[in-house]
Amino acid sequence: MFSRTNRPTAGPELAQAPRKPGVASLIAEGVQIKGDLASEGDIHLDGRLDGDLRAGSLTIGETGAVTGAIYADCVEVRGRVTGTLCARKVRLLATARVDGDISHTELAIEAGAQFEGRSLALVTPAAEAAAEPVLSVAAE
Repeated sequence: MFSRTNRPTAGPELAQAPRKPGVASLIAEGVQIKGDLASEGDIHLDGRLDGDLRAGSLTIGETGAVTGAIYADCVEVRGRVTGTLCARKVRLLATARVDGDISHTELAIEAGAQFEGRSLALVTPAAEAAAEPVLSVAAE
């Protein structure tokens, strides 16, 4: 009378469920890495990196330092960066020290942060389209 014949199985629908963001990879204070570092996820750096870094999101703690190029979607700096930084969203907090150029879509700098370099705005396709002049023809 109350029977169920179609039970859920571990088919493609369950196997392809979207991955939820996990915990950031932590590079602790006192850890020193020489070489390039890449992660699709988030990184929290309290140690030192001498090399280029690619990540989805990067937080550099007060004791963290990077000497090299940084490429990420979002970067929050509390520590030190020597080199170029390229990210959609960049936030320099009061304890940050950045020596190098920053390429960004959004840039926020708190009072007390030190920044020596150039700020270069990244051009997005939407901004590029908005900047195109609109031609109008006047009727005579």
